[in-house]
Amino acid sequence: MVVTKDTILADILNADQECAPIFFANGLHCLGCAMASGETIAEACMVHNLEADSLIQQLNDYFAKKG
Repeated sequence: MVVTKDTILADILNADQECAPIFFANGLHCLGCAMASGETIAEACMVHNLEADSLIQQLNDYFAKKG
């Protein structure tokens, strides 16, 4: 999986729920909320005043290691 700013949070978690700690470490603790099912990485980071690029890089590194 390749994560971009337009990737939906639920799609990432559906691909691999074990990546949830990456979201938690970056301040996104609301993965189960209704908004997460249709919210993009960019939208979630904007709402929570977080840096999207860092989160995206961490997620892409995670998925690259998983192969």
